[in-house]
Amino acid sequence: MDVQINAALNGIKNLRASVSNIFETAITAEGTFLLEESIACVTQNFKETETCINNLNAPSVPFTLGNTSYLNYETDLEKQNMYNELVNGYKWYEKTHQYSAIASTLLQHNSLKRSYFSSSNKRRRLLTGAHTVPPKHVDHLISTFNVNNMQLKIYRPFATNAFLHINLSRVLKAAIILRGLMIEWVTVKGFNESLDNVDDHWSESRYEVFRRVQKAAHSAMLHFYSPTFAELAIRSFITWFGSYSTLFSEPCKMCGKHLLNALPPTHRDVRSLDPTHEECRK
Repeated sequence: MDVQINAALNGIKNLRASVSNIFETAITAEGTFLLEESIACVTQNFKETETCINNLNAPSVPFTLGNTSYLNYETDLEKQNMYNELVNGYKWYEKTHQYSAIASTLLQHNSLKRSYFSSSNKRRRLLTGAHTVPPKHVDHLISTFNVNNMQLKIYRPFATNAFLHINLSRVLKAAIILRGLMIEWVTVKGFNESLDNVDDHWSESRYEVFRRVQKAAHSAMLHFYSPTFAELAIRSFITWFGSYSTLFSEPCKMCGKHLLNALPPTHRDVRSLDPTHEECRK
């Protein structure tokens, strides 16, 4: 529709230009031949303009906005353009209404269900993860651990999540808080410190050496973390933690000393389990 209107307007412009050319030729009186050529050009442009106008589709309903058409008769220049703006706004509203109707029709034919409230007779399969493992499975897995100089006991003060207490060769004791098979927290304390109360599991040791071991245990906990292979992750962590049975007897692999700044090598490599001082690693 817009292309046809533009073609008709261009035809009118060409017709007006050719008519003006006739009057200019008649004034100069350059010859009858030029005047006849100009008249033929006007005739041709008139036929093209008439053809373009006939191709236009007449509106089925007169396009009016009620009494707002009287805004064109306003003498104030600022109000004379209000009617044109209202017409443009009305056209935009009509297009929006048309597009929304088409979109509604397309969505009604779409069979995909995007609502979670649709009823379904099918029972969904329960999703299982490392944090939803039954307690019996956790107890059975821990009973299979066999690490030298390590004693393991399971407590469940909250009936669900397990607290794994570790006594390591009269060197230290630790508590591993599990959620299913995922390690959530590790507390390391001296052999003479208490882990009987629940609050003791969240407090640090009063000895610097065990605070550093706890820091290394947190790093190893994140290193071995694997929701996909949860059993392998906790088994690898227990094996790594068992290397601390030689905390006060094995020297550092880098400097060869037992003590550095009055502390034994508190770091264990996650692969080779070699003991090193934190200062030697830097």
